[in-house]
Parts: sequence; C-alpha cells; structure tokens
Amino acid sequence: MSLNQLIENCRINDTKAQGELYKLFSSKLFSVCLKYSRNYAEAEDNLQDAFLTIFDKIEQYKGKGSFEGWLKRITINTVLQRYRNEKVFDIINENVADEVEIEIDEDQIPLEYLLKIIQELPDRYRLVFNLYVLDGYSHKEIAEMLNINTGTSKSNLARARQTLKDTIEQYKTRQSLQSL
Repeated sequence: MSLNQLIENCRINDTKAQGELYKLFSSKLFSVCLKYSRNYAEAEDNLQDAFLTIFDKIEQYKGKGSFEGWLKRITINTVLQRYRNEKVFDIINENVADEVEIEIDEDQIPLEYLLKIIQELPDRYRLVFNLYVLDGYSHKEIAEMLNINTGTSKSNLARARQTLKDTIEQYKTRQSLQSL
C-alpha cells in the first residue's frame, strides 16, 4: 500500500492502516520523543500521545510538504504541550550570557553519554537546547512554541550549553585520571 493510500485509510479511521502507519514511523518519532523527554518511559508515553494526536488531526495534512516532517512537528508539539501544562519555564531577565562553545571530541566522549547528559538537563534547558541546536528552530520560533519570550529562550540555551560544557569537562577529567 502506498503512503498516500495509507494516509487516506487513516483518515477514515481504518485501524489496520493506523497500525501500519505506526509501524512505519514509530521508531523515528520515538527518537524525537526521547530527545525531548526526561527518560525512556516518558518518551514512550509521549509517543503514544503523539500518535493519538496524529490520527485525530490527519485530515489536516493536505499533502503539501513532507509527511514525515508533518509527523515530526505534531510529535514535537505534543511533547512540548506537556511541558507547557507543567509550567517548567520561569520568565527571567533578558540579559543573556555570551554564547558558550562546547568542545566535543567524538573519540573521547561516547554518543550515548552525550544523549544521556542532554536528557538530564532541566526541562527548560533541554527543550530549548534540542529545538535550537538539534532541530534548527530560531529563538523567535521557540518562544512562540513554548509561550516564553525570546530572551528566556536565549538565556535557557546559554545555561544549557554551560551545564553541558561543565559536565563534559568533568567527564574528561575523570577519564584522564582513570587513564593514569
């Protein structure tokens, strides 16, 4: 069955087509959920919520642009809605620290460790970091998505980067000491 036929069948609530769509995109969308969630179990919950929203809103997809991109946007918005409801953002002063550069030597720091420390960031830092750095949204777009101001977005990004930089430096120090 073609993707277009699958989408059409999902529009009429065909559960078999919904299952096929889930099988086709669940692993990609789970990685999106994992990136924005606090842990694996929460990512699983967010994935289920995202698919419920996708099936509920699939008639809104007009065939323009990438269907996978549409699914990803629905998934991100579903996860962000959870955090908007939890009020994880504090409105803060507009003064933003200089941009922090993070030095990452891919041979010294395992990808799994990087993903783990990003996931352990406080919600407000993790969400802004992922949206800005990993998904390429602007601070203006992030502010609109999270109902915060652009200064808050910039500040949370700077703090996320500083936290990650400090954690990576500690990791490097531990690795150096262990190799002695």
